[in-house]
Amino acid sequence: MRSNQIKLGVDRAPHRALLRAVGVRNEDLGKPFVAVVNSHVDIVPGHAHLQEFGRLIKKAVRRAGAVPFEFNTIAVDDGIAMGHEGMKFSLPSRELIADSVETMIQGHAFDGMICVPNCDKIVPGMLMAAMRLDIPTIFVSGGPMPAGEMPDGRRVDLVSVFEGVGARKAGLIDEAELQLLEELACPSCGSCSGLFTANSMNCLCEVLGLALPYNGTALAGSQEREKLANQAAERLVALIDEELTPRKIVSSEAILDAFCLDMAMGGSTNTVLHLLAIANEAGIDFELEEINAVAKQVPQICKLSPASNWHMQDLHQAGGVPALLKELTKQSALLHTDRPTVTGRTLEQDLSEVEVKDRRVIREIGQPHSPDGGLAILFGNLAPQGAVLKVGAMEAAMRHHLGPARVYESQAEAMSGIMAGEVQAGEVVVIRYEGPAGGPGMQEMLSPTSALVGMGLGDRVALITDGRFSGGTRGACIGHVSPEAAAGGPIAVVRDGDMIEIDIDRHVLNLHVDPQEVQRRLAVLEPHIPQTTSRWLRRYASLVGSASKGAVLMEPQGIRRWQG
Repeated sequence: MRSNQIKLGVDRAPHRALLRAVGVRNEDLGKPFVAVVNSHVDIVPGHAHLQEFGRLIKKAVRRAGAVPFEFNTIAVDDGIAMGHEGMKFSLPSRELIADSVETMIQGHAFDGMICVPNCDKIVPGMLMAAMRLDIPTIFVSGGPMPAGEMPDGRRVDLVSVFEGVGARKAGLIDEAELQLLEELACPSCGSCSGLFTANSMNCLCEVLGLALPYNGTALAGSQEREKLANQAAERLVALIDEELTPRKIVSSEAILDAFCLDMAMGGSTNTVLHLLAIANEAGIDFELEEINAVAKQVPQICKLSPASNWHMQDLHQAGGVPALLKELTKQSALLHTDRPTVTGRTLEQDLSEVEVKDRRVIREIGQPHSPDGGLAILFGNLAPQGAVLKVGAMEAAMRHHLGPARVYESQAEAMSGIMAGEVQAGEVVVIRYEGPAGGPGMQEMLSPTSALVGMGLGDRVALITDGRFSGGTRGACIGHVSPEAAAGGPIAVVRDGDMIEIDIDRHVLNLHVDPQEVQRRLAVLEPHIPQTTSRWLRRYASLVGSASKGAVLMEPQGIRRWQG
């Protein structure tokens, strides 16, 4: 056991003395030491209940014959951070989480870990750490909250409130209705109830093979969620005995299968960013172009909020992720089902007795919402290294669009302009200098996209940015435009009135400006200095790479030599 290096031998007497101070007994010294990597914080609804959930897991680890030690990571709530300076810290928090988990595991020589994430960047941060550390690991998230319900029976969620702000500004609803949305949209703890980033990533943990079936859909606080916690503890101890580690589970085929599920259910565009980062940690070479190849093969057979009024609870009742995957197996060669998973069985064995229970939520593979997957990667002279679109959550009328640019230099400037009525039907809103380095931090753009939808412009206006979008975004919203403006990408020289072409069927994002004129503009482009007083964000901006590669931190260029 890895933990033997801190608990066995004469020279480890000081170490054992410290361990005894936290309750370790003589009979514990021969058992595996298991880290319960919790992400409980009081201010995040998806995590507020995880302290008690962590206690339950620790008891289960004890019963399974190991010694549990719990520690916590940070967790940024993207909804609360949205629309102000706090959002610049969201994506960078992913790197802090991965680094902090690595630090704790290596510093204390744990034998295995149970990761307890739930929202946004916490899931991918822990997944990155799991791939980096490669010790036996299992994920059991906190679970989604149920959807809210209005007095008239309408289902609502957090995106309903964001869009309600735009609707209120446009005079489409009154103050009383907005107040009701605010009070009813998030009825309990748990990750937000639609297929936003948190739930997308928790579902992908299942197909990657690092979480038990139904991890992505069983509701927070339910008996099913408690059962998952107990099963996860038992399986983690077995994984230690079997020496089954994340890199033996998460292969290039597992990454492809994760994108298959993503396409079939139309997950958040953030999943592209995070799966690329996870592949990077695993040493798997994966290019953006491969995602379009997956999209051509995989039909979208499930649409959840924000693309419909179905929510995570509905997917769970329909059979969850296993049922969705089982439907995909009806089309041969889509999934690699002979892969190992943390269940101790192959993916094929995990799906053997699964069936779809509600065809309204999970369609037959021969009758999909769309013959192509729910995500698309666009390329062109405006995005030479690619851009990402959640095509499953946009109106068909916007699949082919040519319109004049309306350019904003930041999200804050764009919000002011949108709320002031500057944006007109037919235009293409450009928000730049919000990329990983330029923002810095690559802010999510749920506020402007929701405002446009709420104002009735969602099917008549496109939006492109080198920033990113919430999983709750819908409409013709194209993010991750690479290279970003701060790196001198073509998006930096778009001017008001320039014509921009979007063609989803051809995967094209083009600027209709003479190439020589584009080069002239780029030649006189002033260097961009990120506007932040944060030391952490300045360090992040200096190290972060392109969104087209997952926006991971680049390796430093060696130790600076003393100059005397």
